[in-house]
Amino acid sequence: MKQVFLILILAAYLAGNAALAFGAKLTVGVTPFPHKDIMLIVKDLLVKDGVTLDIREFSDYVQPNLALADKALDANFFQHIPYLENMVKEKGLNLAWVAKVHIEPLGLYSRKIKKLDELQKGNSLALPNDPTNEARALRLLEKYALVTVKPGDLVTVRDINANPRGLKFVEVEAAQLPRILQDVQAAVINTNFAAEAGLLPARDAIIIEDKDSPYANVVVVRGEDVETPAVKALIRAVNSPEVKAYIEKELVPKGIVPAF
Repeated sequence: MKQVFLILILAAYLAGNAALAFGAKLTVGVTPFPHKDIMLIVKDLLVKDGVTLDIREFSDYVQPNLALADKALDANFFQHIPYLENMVKEKGLNLAWVAKVHIEPLGLYSRKIKKLDELQKGNSLALPNDPTNEARALRLLEKYALVTVKPGDLVTVRDINANPRGLKFVEVEAAQLPRILQDVQAAVINTNFAAEAGLLPARDAIIIEDKDSPYANVVVVRGEDVETPAVKALIRAVNSPEVKAYIEKELVPKGIVPAF
């Protein structure tokens, strides 16, 4: 009897939250792939909670956080946790992640070579130029003995201790990396931008992070909105069985794996 009573209380609580969220509108900022694709699934799921989701697309990694802090957005979905933590610290933003959704492994891609042995002395490699992804790229290269790098979280090319092949590094905005592949020997590219350029991790990556990467992509809101009914509804939707099934069917073949 006590168990039945507790279940009824929980059901009433969840129903109350859904009722409070009904009629709400959320504006979420996303980058194109796969974030927008996932949010389109979420948008349909939120209809049953009476929540309207307005999706705004961004092409960079800076504006979605600034727009969220300025209340032009209610949430965003484009970044991993270390990137968020660094930007919050650097810009003094009151933002918090509320749900892990997926992991996009970072990989090394090329239009000119097929394996690491083909890298020659003095070849140019392009890296993402934002602090966390540049450090992440360097750690991937270090894992495969292309460089050694000083200890630390936000290392850059200036922290390289050893570069036995004399590689030259070009720091480029992450979204632009696929476009300059013809100008460099290889580039370390985020999976979402690689996929947009027709590069599939399982097929095209010369080296790639494994599935245990700590860089889960997350939904982010302002700190004061974490407990609001509409945000709770958003969390339930992004971590729903429907979203997980979509990731497993459509995105796992492209190298993107669920993080929940």
